[in-house]
Amino acid sequence: MRIALIEDNESLARGIENALQDQGHAVDWLQDGLAGSAFLETAGADVAIIDVNLPGRSGLEIVRALRAKGDATPVLILTAMGKTSDRVTGLDAGADDYLVKPFEMAELTARLRALNRRRPTRNADQEPLGTMVYDRRTRQISGPDGPLPALPRRELALLDILLDHRGRILAKERIADALYGTGADIDANAVELLVSRLRRKLEGTGVMIRTARGLGYMLDDGTA
Repeated sequence: MRIALIEDNESLARGIENALQDQGHAVDWLQDGLAGSAFLETAGADVAIIDVNLPGRSGLEIVRALRAKGDATPVLILTAMGKTSDRVTGLDAGADDYLVKPFEMAELTARLRALNRRRPTRNADQEPLGTMVYDRRTRQISGPDGPLPALPRRELALLDILLDHRGRILAKERIADALYGTGADIDANAVELLVSRLRRKLEGTGVMIRTARGLGYMLDDGTA
């Protein structure tokens, strides 16, 4: 997933960012409400984590602005205010979920997975994939003879992205942003190498990652 994290508490934000990156997600961290709002309006994200009390523009104002424009990006609100009335206010503003600080990182990541499954373009957890089945929830690929060896997290993240756009060409730059975050300092060939590794592991499965020269990559398993 490509996750926008809008949080001004550096210590908390770094902890969230590291935990999510360890799971193979791309995280774009914004430290104030104005920058966060501008990022969501221009770059977008699969899921947004937004603190309520932010400099420049409050988290609730960001969410209300998104919904007013018809943007359905799933939003998880973070706040130290745990009263029922505070939760109601956040949900009424358009947030999809609400997490009170302090919290366990395992709960945060579980809630993000749940929000990601709600995305309109998201397919079911059990994805047919050539001659195999990919369980997005457990991130396990199974063939006719049982589970296959687990893929490294970055290759799984690439597979998720390609599956979400199955049958469509994805530009290399868009894949890089989704995997590493906007403007990440990565080698120009990083995406090519990652695609090459995943392509080799999918040989014989009925799944191909096609290259559209000068345009990008497309997942083709004969179902699109």
